[in-house]
Amino acid sequence: MADSANSARGDLKLASVTKSYGDFTAVDDLSLTIPEGSFFALLGPSGCGKTTTLRMVAGLEEPTVGTIHLGSTDITFTKPYQRPINTVFQNYALFPHLTIFENIAFGLRRRGIKDVDESVNKVLDLVELPHLAQRKPTQLSGGQQQRIALARAIVNRPALLLLDEPLGALDLKLRRQMQIELKWIQKEVGLTFVHVTHDQEEAMTMADTIAVMNEGKIEQMGSPAELYDNPKTAFVANFLGQSNLIKGTLVGTDGDSLVADLFGQKISLPRSRSHAADSSIYAGIRPEKFRISLLQTSTSGNLLSGGKIEDVSYIGVSTQYQVMMPWGQELMVFEQNDDGVAPFRIGDPVNISWEPIFTFALRGDEDADAGTEVVPEDLDEE
Repeated sequence: MADSANSARGDLKLASVTKSYGDFTAVDDLSLTIPEGSFFALLGPSGCGKTTTLRMVAGLEEPTVGTIHLGSTDITFTKPYQRPINTVFQNYALFPHLTIFENIAFGLRRRGIKDVDESVNKVLDLVELPHLAQRKPTQLSGGQQQRIALARAIVNRPALLLLDEPLGALDLKLRRQMQIELKWIQKEVGLTFVHVTHDQEEAMTMADTIAVMNEGKIEQMGSPAELYDNPKTAFVANFLGQSNLIKGTLVGTDGDSLVADLFGQKISLPRSRSHAADSSIYAGIRPEKFRISLLQTSTSGNLLSGGKIEDVSYIGVSTQYQVMMPWGQELMVFEQNDDGVAPFRIGDPVNISWEPIFTFALRGDEDADAGTEVVPEDLDEE
């Protein structure tokens, strides 16, 4: 069994997996398939169950109910060291007394492989750090240590590489650089990467597929573009980026479009982007999809009139406007600073317009603030 588990390859399949601790259910009836060779992200706030899911895949926790397969091999109760799975943690866990070369070679030597030079040098080249082979971990920067931890995991050619908040300890600029490099490395080595993070930008930059988790369940799963442009719940709309959610009522149809009434003003939206259960909806529009114009300017597409600029924030690539609407709701608008539109001032009376295709509709009985108030990761454990 141990040998077959160690050599297992194929898609990772979780079937009806539940993990309970007494009365608390951390992961609730989770089923998903992660295709071999893909970059998959489990995204969600602290306490949503993503780390518990990762620990069950690694063998550090056993499911209360359900099964985990790698290809055709059942690994549900296989010991961690008998699984062809490696994990890269946020703290890197490098051996301080060993050189970088020996850190990477450790797993190979443990498996009884004598000639490690070629394999180790190959992954050192891959992470672009061959010149640091004889240094100790304490002589490396955080970003370099992160790359070495990755090299140490990759050199074993696992069927699956688990990444547990691997970039959390890096500063913002380095984190963004490493996101692009991690994605490139994954494509180069062709391994299945499963990445756990609470950082939506990180997940969207790297993953082919994202599963957004909330309270032990998957709220929605799909490509970054699908989740961003067509969220199915308020939680996904708010957690993955920012959204303006406006209460409204569906009042009719127009071909492939639905017509909605938003506080007495009519707009249209694609039928394919409506997830409403009845006529009560929240119309959702991302801030960057909006356009602001002065009241007397003619516009095309959907239009909400009677707004007033409440706040202006210049942030370099864009200007962020808070626009108070007649029904008492502040809408957020991001305008690109491309010199195409003169900046508006606080107090200016304005219209807001956008293309109908950018609208999505959510159930009207949802909590419009779901996904906005997230507990910081370092204050809560999963």
